[in-house]
Amino acid sequence: MMVIGAGGQLGGNLRRLLPAKDCVALTHADIEITDPKSVSQVFERHQPDVVINTAAFHRVDDCESHEERAFQTNAVAVRGLAQACRASGAVFVHFSTDYVFDGVQTEPYLETDRPGPLSVYAASKLAGEYLVAATHPKHFVIRTCGLFGLGGSRSKGAGGNFVETMLRAAAQGKSLRVVSDQVVTPTPTADLARKVLELVQTDAYGLYHITAQGSCSWYEFARTIFEFVGVQADLNPVTAEAFGAPARRPRYSVLRNRHLELLGLDDLPPWEDGLQRYLAERSRASAAPANSA
Repeated sequence: MMVIGAGGQLGGNLRRLLPAKDCVALTHADIEITDPKSVSQVFERHQPDVVINTAAFHRVDDCESHEERAFQTNAVAVRGLAQACRASGAVFVHFSTDYVFDGVQTEPYLETDRPGPLSVYAASKLAGEYLVAATHPKHFVIRTCGLFGLGGSRSKGAGGNFVETMLRAAAQGKSLRVVSDQVVTPTPTADLARKVLELVQTDAYGLYHITAQGSCSWYEFARTIFEFVGVQADLNPVTAEAFGAPARRPRYSVLRNRHLELLGLDDLPPWEDGLQRYLAERSRASAAPANSA
């Protein structure tokens, strides 16, 4: 099994769950997915049976001013990986986003609901979905939402998830303005990785939603983080319009794991449970150097 993007949050969890002998873990230094020659060389060298691609250009606001790069990485390069998988007979696993929806609904989106991307990032990810489906029958395209995991996200910088951003800002004594009118499902990458590895043992190829259970606004997520760690933060709700991010985001992008339900595999825990486990693991990881001294 080959994991592309093994240095990121989700890729790191996948790497840790797989036996070393069964996992080819590739970072950006090992493969450039936008370079067909690099992709061809990697596939020839490793001859994978399953390829899990977690690499993406997912700085949502930056995509607005780097449209060509967004589509090259999130769509064109993804098609190239799907073509390489088809040629070699490998199963292809690719990740997409809740942001493919426009947020008009007030109940969780199903895999069969019509997308309506509001941003360059969302459009590029949706294009990637379509290209995978059109290129290689043996695929799993997985939409997910609000990811957080140990290791951060390389392309978002150190500590590149919402939990770390909130904790770091509070530790610096900053006043925090967090959007209160966008509803999502925070999802720990550890839980997502476990479910992905379970899903690829089947041949039920297609499109899936995989998120934790429940939902909240970003403001409610931040408030819960501080409650769980016992931090008094200067936290203030703000509307998305007042916050003024360059890229539009859906007001409601909660996903229902309907296709997992049909397989009897939708047993992911509530997001609050995942957050508590994440914070506990984070605490253990920060204490480890002192304990080993």
